[in-house]
Amino acid sequence: MIKNTANPIFSSYEKKDALYDEIFDENDEVRDVYKKLFELYSGLSSNDFGTLNEKAKATFFNQGITFQVYSDAKAQEKIFPFDLFPRIIDATEWETIEKGVLQRSKALNLFLHDVYHDKKIIKEGIVPLDLISSSSNYLQSMMGIDPPGGIYNHISGTDLIKHSDGHYYVLEDNIRCPSGVSYVMCNRNALKKALFGVFNHYDIHTVTDYAENLLEILESVKPNGVDIPTVVVITPGIYNSAYYEHSYLAKTIGIELVEGRDLFVENDFVYMKTISGPKRVDVIYRRIDDTFLDPLEFRSDSAIGVPGLFAAYKKGNVTIVNAPGTGVADDKAIYTYMPDIIKYYLDEEPILKNVHTYHCSREDDLKYVLENIDKLVIKPVDEAGGYGISIGNKLTKEEIKQVQEVIKKEPRKYIAQPIMSLSVHATFIEDENSFEQRHVDLRTFTLLGNQKDFVLKGGLTRVALKKGNLIVNSSQGGGSKDTWILKNK
Repeated sequence: MIKNTANPIFSSYEKKDALYDEIFDENDEVRDVYKKLFELYSGLSSNDFGTLNEKAKATFFNQGITFQVYSDAKAQEKIFPFDLFPRIIDATEWETIEKGVLQRSKALNLFLHDVYHDKKIIKEGIVPLDLISSSSNYLQSMMGIDPPGGIYNHISGTDLIKHSDGHYYVLEDNIRCPSGVSYVMCNRNALKKALFGVFNHYDIHTVTDYAENLLEILESVKPNGVDIPTVVVITPGIYNSAYYEHSYLAKTIGIELVEGRDLFVENDFVYMKTISGPKRVDVIYRRIDDTFLDPLEFRSDSAIGVPGLFAAYKKGNVTIVNAPGTGVADDKAIYTYMPDIIKYYLDEEPILKNVHTYHCSREDDLKYVLENIDKLVIKPVDEAGGYGISIGNKLTKEEIKQVQEVIKKEPRKYIAQPIMSLSVHATFIEDENSFEQRHVDLRTFTLLGNQKDFVLKGGLTRVALKKGNLIVNSSQGGGSKDTWILKNK
């Protein structure tokens, strides 16, 4: 453990050599991509930075940029924590990431078409049938349905970590209703307002082009026979933890934000209620879980869905983005087979590595997991937001026993992975009024359309604000940073 004193605001920065620090190299020198930024920030004291931090928080507060931590004793809206020291990824590194996440998204789309049609990958013994049929996200009602443009996962969020070996690994694929992209754009705006001058010294890609590309993708998968589609975002409502994002995206894209009660189905077509009368809706970007979409098809107690929506979808009269049933492919048990899935459908080797994963439905894997919980991260296959995760080396002996019992009751529901050493990044900690190392990951956003694909040149760098914590999700108290992708020189 050493202390770097070359910069006033880093005077108490403790660098642990066992961790991969993205700012400082193994010789405690500032990495090349950060040298200019480090120099620009050197004129600021900790108090100066604290003042700028308050300014950024005020920006978020005034815009209503909030989220909800359900694990809190009292659920309440909170300002999304944002750190003013950006993460920088050079062009060469980003090129690999971009190709890798696009490869995964395309392979997953082909996988989804296959499991809802011929099931060739199952018949050939590459992915077990029981893994598909036992998935809580597999929708039998999607069998044989061909979504417009042949796209299932129009929007994918791929979570990456940088390990201590300096390489990126995929932690998981999110293709049900991946969230967080609004914070990517808001982070950029907040940083520009607080520290506009720093942008003059770096040539970085914009992130504000996401909205126009998303609209183009949404319009490209319109139903047959539609010239100019009407596109809407459907939200569960204002009490949803991601409501800010739903409203932000609708406003930024320039489309209507609706709830289930604003839509109705007549003769297998979907209409929106307006003051001028009913208006046909052609594409629905949904932020509602599958089983709540249509009370006539799925959960009869759903008050946020649209009766008859799925019948209209099956007839090809409306496009739902992402398609219902995509959750079977981001089941963490399927993640285990991603290298095989990529090879099978694309005849390519994976560009990005998987983290070695044990699936507890396999007898040998289960035995290993139960005997080595203290060395593993245990994850439920169908949860999101960091919920239900157990990090073995943080558990007491009694807690380990409890996790063992839970796994033994439902082995299919759990996977386990080695405790990876997520890279760390300098993060301003308000309580200490100084910079400290904090673990980070990266969520990228990929769009698949009928005529084009798009990967946002940026992403959501999520920060575990609690010291030593490896869980970065905002729902677990994490924050975020602006992510800069450098242009090729």
